[in-house]
Amino acid sequence: MSTTWHVPEDDLRAYTAGELTAPRLWSADTHLAACADCRALLARLADPVALDAGWERLDAELDAPRRGFVESLMVRVGVADHTARLLTATPVLRRSWLAAVAAVLLMTVQATATVSPGRSPTLFLALAPLLPLAGVALSYGPVLDPTYEMGVVSPLHGFRLLLIRTVAVLTVGLGLNGLATLALPDYGLRALAWLLPALALTATGLALTPRLGPVVAPVLVGGAWIGLLLTADASGDGTLAPFTAAGQGVAGAVAALGAGLLYLVRDRFDTSTVRFTDFRQGGAG
Repeated sequence: MSTTWHVPEDDLRAYTAGELTAPRLWSADTHLAACADCRALLARLADPVALDAGWERLDAELDAPRRGFVESLMVRVGVADHTARLLTATPVLRRSWLAAVAAVLLMTVQATATVSPGRSPTLFLALAPLLPLAGVALSYGPVLDPTYEMGVVSPLHGFRLLLIRTVAVLTVGLGLNGLATLALPDYGLRALAWLLPALALTATGLALTPRLGPVVAPVLVGGAWIGLLLTADASGDGTLAPFTAAGQGVAGAVAALGAGLLYLVRDRFDTSTVRFTDFRQGGAG
């Protein structure tokens, strides 16, 4: 059958401008697929600049990375697109890191379970505070984070980006530590003695990051923690000092002091971000 009807020129102009509405839009789409004359007229009416812009938008849409389940869920609950992308791209929130942390905690729990229930789970308490510290360091450092440059150019204050990732990593890390703690019911509340030291180490490491860098600061803090435990083990009997009531009070005070210092140096994260990025690019070159 020959085509006796063609799309009116006014409708074609509205079609090229994206202003044609249903049901005329559907009719025009169907007709253009079969009518070479209307397609030729559409090409003459189309604004080359608008047409190029349309192709660019289409290319950008096709090239845009597809959202995963977690990222889509974050966007649905109101998290900004760029924030959700930064969180899901954080290296320590990937399966390989989480599986490694879970394996370390599982082996530690198994080793601790062989200790007499009358004593404190020293091995577990010593290791658990280091995992959140390492997780936060890996989520923000320019040397270890492959998405660091994306975070630098994102429309976020450096300190805010730090807090977003820190909260995400701490939530996951402390959650895994909490699950491991549930596997030690014989120790009661003593198995939770890692919590305040974990917060103290993380806050102190973050507060020192603008001055020492995202690698040196957590390494120094972690080394100080290990040295403190070795010193306490050599000089005392029974429960190590950091896991006593007095030690927990000191850990809480250090956590509060570290959080206060972190707030005072919050503006330095913008300048330190630029410095660390230049260092990374220089090292790569």
